[in-house]
Amino acid sequence: MITVIKPGATEPQIQNLITWFEARGLKTNISEGEEQTIIGLIGDVTKVDIDLVEGLEIVDSVKRISDPYKRANRKFHPNDTVVDIGGHKIGGGEFQIIAGPCSVESSEQILSVAESVQKSGAALLRGGAFKPRTSPYDFQGMKADGIELLLEAKAKTGMPIVTEIMNGLHLPMFEHVDVIQVGARNMQNFELLKELGKVRGKAILLKRGLANTLQELLMSAEYIMSEGNENVILCERGIRTFETATRNTLDLSAVSVLKELSHLPVVVDPSHATGKRNLVEPMAMAAAACGADGLMIEVHNNPAEALCDGAQSLTPEQFDRLTKKVAKIRKAII
Repeated sequence: MITVIKPGATEPQIQNLITWFEARGLKTNISEGEEQTIIGLIGDVTKVDIDLVEGLEIVDSVKRISDPYKRANRKFHPNDTVVDIGGHKIGGGEFQIIAGPCSVESSEQILSVAESVQKSGAALLRGGAFKPRTSPYDFQGMKADGIELLLEAKAKTGMPIVTEIMNGLHLPMFEHVDVIQVGARNMQNFELLKELGKVRGKAILLKRGLANTLQELLMSAEYIMSEGNENVILCERGIRTFETATRNTLDLSAVSVLKELSHLPVVVDPSHATGKRNLVEPMAMAAAACGADGLMIEVHNNPAEALCDGAQSLTPEQFDRLTKKVAKIRKAII
């Protein structure tokens, strides 16, 4: 349920109403926009007399929300959430590109890629330290050493870093990571999501699962936000369908639907979605055109020798061309 406050209501009046709600065992979520303040109520709202609340001097209206996700819901939070990562903002019209190799392989490799993608316009550096692989015999990542190499690249370039977590027990290793990524396979690892929700001041990039609906994605975001961390970025990375021409099927309609349902930023990963280098650029351009808040692109200085996902990784030269085209599209649609 949401309570819309009339313009001109004083802070003490609003706080008194919040106290009244919380005394009835309800959690409150406050959204202060330019024109109105909304108090979202979470819990057993049957304890609230709607007619009584609507009759209050400061209340404009009261509405029931049937959607199971509350904090991620645009009805609770009409204005776009803008996630600030070291001065680089995502959401609310702010667009950023996250780029780097699928996996960290060496100090020379990650620094070389970091410098090249930064020069081409990427704001954040991605790189896998822990790699969930379908086969137990494939390269699993450098783990803690990989995070250290990412931090070295961050120190030299100033780029915030993005890397994936697979286990809540690994959280201490991520203390200096700027954006913790939850991969598609862990989208419904609810215990992990709850642990990430307790982490304050750190952004969480939540990828859509291979076979999950958008409501399920938003419910996973709700797990994080319900624990107190509202710095969530949603990521569309393709879903598994009957089509075999691409690695997955990139669902660009998800961008528009998610923006209608939620206030959270939405980025698109065309690399994992298509699995093919030649398709990354056109899909990245399409993502920018349909209103995505950012892109996540895999870039490797030598894709032919990459230890992971070389077939979908761009060279630095290809990435530079992509960013120039994306910039033109962004300029045209703004």
